[in-house]
Amino acid sequence: MSIFSPVVLSLRVAILATVLTLVAGLGLARLFASRTIPLRRVWEAIILLPMVFPPTITGYLLLVLFGRRSPVGALLSQLGLSVVFTWVAAVIASFVVSLPLMFQNCKAALSSVDPQLENAARTLGLVERRVFLRVTLPLATPGILSGTALSFARALGEFGATLMVAGNIPGRTQTIPLALYSAVESGRNVEANILLGVTVALSFGLVAVVSIYERRGRARR
Repeated sequence: MSIFSPVVLSLRVAILATVLTLVAGLGLARLFASRTIPLRRVWEAIILLPMVFPPTITGYLLLVLFGRRSPVGALLSQLGLSVVFTWVAAVIASFVVSLPLMFQNCKAALSSVDPQLENAARTLGLVERRVFLRVTLPLATPGILSGTALSFARALGEFGATLMVAGNIPGRTQTIPLALYSAVESGRNVEANILLGVTVALSFGLVAVVSIYERRGRARR
């Protein structure tokens, strides 16, 4: 197995998880910002729980949810599908742990938009959907992109939940953090240093992206 196989798998998992997180996080943020939701605080607390839970607890809950003995796992088994100990499970784990970051950033970005600008668009005849697409979303874009970068970084570095629900299977579910752990545990220092260097390079790039969009957001405001 190539030493860069975990890098490729991590990037694929992180990209897919980030796309799902962006859609879900932005949708939930808009829903909570624009409507009065019954038990709103409770639902928000549920969304944010993975951010305060130990990753292994999150992974265990996902393992229980998608295990064969659960209703969801039994249904998937009847359909000939399996989630646990596959790369799909790694995507789900990364999605769950990074969703709170995306939700918080999107909610803050949408809340920072001046309501007077939105009201001005409504007086010009724009319906709510077009107000969101043409006014709110462009103004909130820097904050949303910053949240996207942070969510990608969280998904890329996910360890505990992925280990619990996807396992550490080389070539199948072994992401960069899992491969680095295995390399250190086995004394393969050269491999560990290469994976460390790749991780540091990716992290610096993400920090630079977040910094750029934060400056753009402040300048736009």
